[in-house]
Amino acid sequence: MNMRKSMVAACALALLAACSPNSSEAGAQSTQAGAVHPESGLTVIPLTVTHAGKQHVFRVELAKSAMEQAKGMMFRTSMGADEGMIFPLDPPRGAVFWMKNTVLPLDLIFVGVDGKISNIAANAKPYDETPLPSVGLAKAVLELNAGRAAELGIVPGDTVDW
Repeated sequence: MNMRKSMVAACALALLAACSPNSSEAGAQSTQAGAVHPESGLTVIPLTVTHAGKQHVFRVELAKSAMEQAKGMMFRTSMGADEGMIFPLDPPRGAVFWMKNTVLPLDLIFVGVDGKISNIAANAKPYDETPLPSVGLAKAVLELNAGRAAELGIVPGDTVDW
């Protein structure tokens, strides 16, 4: 019976530790922005676009690895108005995106090495395999819902920070 009580106590302590904000698992789940996207599993971070002195903050999924970037928004069926995905490119390079297996129409915003938007491929069509290139070197590509850039007045020359 003592052994049984000890096992129950050990299990209770393990459960308590797992739920504690100081547990190692909780540390692994916490990010700078404190969130992980429920569908992609990617870290969600704040990203700010500054246009004419006005800032607009988005919550974007961070696609860092080659595998995460290759998948991107493929097969996704929804995205919130102030959500998106950022693809950091290190080192910066000429970027070419397409919409293969991408269900949602998107705005692809190419961010130059100076942190300013170089060009926007607006309203990219779902499933279209037409190459959508950056103008010059890009240090990142930001994907938003189609039409969102125009709706907010986001244009080349605006600054992107994350």
